[in-house]
Amino acid sequence: MFCEKAIELIRELQRMSDGQLPAFNEDGLRQVLQEMEALYEQNQTDVNEAKADGRAELIPSIKLRHCCLLRNQRCLTAYLYDRLLRIRALRWEYGSVLPANVRFHMCAEEVQWFTHYKKSLASFMRSLGGGEGLDITQDMKPPKSLYIEVRCLKDHGEFEIDDGTVILLKKNSQHFLPRWKCEQLIRQGVLEHVMS
Repeated sequence: MFCEKAIELIRELQRMSDGQLPAFNEDGLRQVLQEMEALYEQNQTDVNEAKADGRAELIPSIKLRHCCLLRNQRCLTAYLYDRLLRIRALRWEYGSVLPANVRFHMCAEEVQWFTHYKKSLASFMRSLGGGEGLDITQDMKPPKSLYIEVRCLKDHGEFEIDDGTVILLKKNSQHFLPRWKCEQLIRQGVLEHVMS
C-alpha cells in the first residue's frame, strides 16, 4: 500500500516521549525514497503515454500517485523536522556536549547540524550583555534562591567557582554552591539538587 512506510516513520516518533530521540531510521528513509522514485517513474511513463496516445483513463492513477508522492514528501519532512526540534531541545537540556547514548542515535548530518546550532547559539550568547556575554541556557526556571545545596552523584574532579574557590566534587559529597554555576552539572547528571 502507498505511504505506509512514511507513516510508520511518523508513528515511530510519536511512540517516543518528548525528551527522547529514537535512533535515526536510515532504512525506513531509504525505503520511502525508493517508493517515491518508483511512483515518479511510473507517473512519467503514464504522462508520456497519455500525451502521446491521448489516453484520459490514465489521469486518475497519475493524480493518485502524485498525491502519494506529496504525502511521502510531507511525512519525510515532518520526520526530519521533528528530529531537529528534539535535537535542539537536547542542546538546552544537556548543554554543548551530548551524552554518548544520545549521539549514538543521531546520523552524521544531525551531528553536523547540532555542531552548527551550538556554535550559532554560543556566538549569539557572546554578543549579549555588552560584550561580556550572557549564558541564556542557565536558569531555565526562575531561581528561588541564589545558592543551593547539591549532592555529587559521581566523581567529577575539581570545580572552580567565581571567587576562585576550588571544590572537589566526589561521589556522595554535599556542597552549598551558586545555582548558576551548578545548573549545567545538574542537567548532565553529575550533581543532584538536595531539597531540604
